[in-house]
Amino acid sequence: MSQQPSNLTELLEQSCGAFASRPLFGERARSGWAWVTYAEFQRRVDELRGGFASLGLGPGDRIGIVADNCLQWMLASFATYTLGAIFVPMYTAQSAREWEFILRDCDAQAVLAGNARIGAELEAIRPRLGSLRAVVDLQGSEQQPHSFTALVRRGLAEPRSAETPAADTPATFIYTSGTTGQPKGVVLSHGNIVSEVVAVRRVFPLTEEDRSLAFLPWAHALGQVGEVLSVLSMGGSVAINDDLSRLLDNLREVRPTLLVGVPRVYNRLHDGVRRQLGARPAAVQRLFNEGLSAAMDRSRGQTLGLWRSLAWAAADRLLFARVRDKLGGRLRYAICGSAALSQEVAEFISGLGILVLEGYGLTETSPVISINTPSDHRMGSVGRPLPGIELRIEPDSNDEPGTGEILVRGPIVMQGYHRRPDETRAALCSAGWLHTGDKGRIDTDGYLYVCGRLKEQYKLENGKYVAPGPLEEQLKRSPFIGNVLVYGANRPHNVALVVLDEPAVTEWARARGLTSAKLTEQEPVRELIAGELRQYASGFKSYERPQGFIMTLDDFSIDNGMLTPTLKLKRRNVLAKYESALVALYAPSGSALPHERR
Repeated sequence: MSQQPSNLTELLEQSCGAFASRPLFGERARSGWAWVTYAEFQRRVDELRGGFASLGLGPGDRIGIVADNCLQWMLASFATYTLGAIFVPMYTAQSAREWEFILRDCDAQAVLAGNARIGAELEAIRPRLGSLRAVVDLQGSEQQPHSFTALVRRGLAEPRSAETPAADTPATFIYTSGTTGQPKGVVLSHGNIVSEVVAVRRVFPLTEEDRSLAFLPWAHALGQVGEVLSVLSMGGSVAINDDLSRLLDNLREVRPTLLVGVPRVYNRLHDGVRRQLGARPAAVQRLFNEGLSAAMDRSRGQTLGLWRSLAWAAADRLLFARVRDKLGGRLRYAICGSAALSQEVAEFISGLGILVLEGYGLTETSPVISINTPSDHRMGSVGRPLPGIELRIEPDSNDEPGTGEILVRGPIVMQGYHRRPDETRAALCSAGWLHTGDKGRIDTDGYLYVCGRLKEQYKLENGKYVAPGPLEEQLKRSPFIGNVLVYGANRPHNVALVVLDEPAVTEWARARGLTSAKLTEQEPVRELIAGELRQYASGFKSYERPQGFIMTLDDFSIDNGMLTPTLKLKRRNVLAKYESALVALYAPSGSALPHERR
């Protein structure tokens, strides 16, 4: 494409014109996968846009959606963008109370419901929302006047031409997860999102032969931009994962070249391969480990001798290729965002022949700020900033030399928070720098390293500062720890709340002739977890490592309010339940550590 798009209408038109006959979106059907071409997708967007107009919707209006990833979701987003209206995505995992807050905050005129149950809940709150005119059922029949099918039919009869919004026209309000309070609507313009897509395609060499398997929620900016828009802009295709339990099956069937995920996905892949390897003969394990070591050295630019070259080639052909085949056989890039990935896991998966590339960003930055690329990557970092993006580190007296808050400036930075002028001013300074709230450093070659969230950082009694996030991510790598919270603000040392991975601990206990009842009260289980905490925290400073812990079988979840829809920890909610037990660990009789009982 010779001319860069300035809005999402132009982005869609350019891609659909250049790749009209190519497959764009695929969904699982009864007889395999059904694919929609670029040209077909654009035609259906045009029809739905007319349907939206038939409801009296137009430029500047807000159209919400509560649905899981599906073709209709993406059709609705582009029909909204090309209408000049504002798209407001929400998560199906959120409560009706949260939907009501968001719909009221953005003054939504219409909302799309992913199924009849969601539609009924939205209809129930509709009388309390004065601006909401229509609830559209994505699965409703043509006889229902406000069903998705009926809107498409009306759009055929009453077409509406596409708008070409100015670059600074708002395209979407993406509401943050609200870890510390009510969610805020991040206002992203057409220019914000298109600038992001253009910058990504300048540094990431995707082609029309590339394919992603989309399983991150599109209500999150990383899912929408990373899994879809960047691929769409370069003529690739997107298979829509229907169920996380079928992720491996879908990988084998659609054979993606690109996977955008979060650390938990890659940690599970690492653990699964290691577990299977542990059941193989010693000679196979030795070949695997020698080949993996050689592959890691190759990736660092080291020259291998003859024996190590042969070991790598044999391991790759006999062992690593089998792992890649289980993932479809074409997977080249595994992009990781949202939280820090262990360098050990990144090197392990890259050694298997699937290059792991970490990136960093925020909803407020459309979302990617920096990313490692196939031709320019440094393990352990989150890459260099995208073209046109400026970074700087604002030091604080409490920070180690060279570290401080990460500030970013450029065309990807949001316009502000909807109806939150004070919070917008606090985040965006007059010179255009966005305060990310993250702590980091930049090395001499321009690679960015993220050290944790400033809001989560706390000080121990000895004056040492702790950022718990990176430590928690590392502790969750244990196959016996499902989740964890590190605690220690104004205390002499850190302690931890450990959520046991119940199936793994149960299997471990049974293999040793122990009862699987009351796992959190058994001393052998306690010794197991103590050892896991020591092992996985060993790379952190001594004052950061937990000196005590309590255990529970009740996992953090969206339903119990301890995780956001993007699976971030709601620390305040977790501490409301467990803080008294954590505080008790500091009692003089601390050797008798309490346990949480189910």
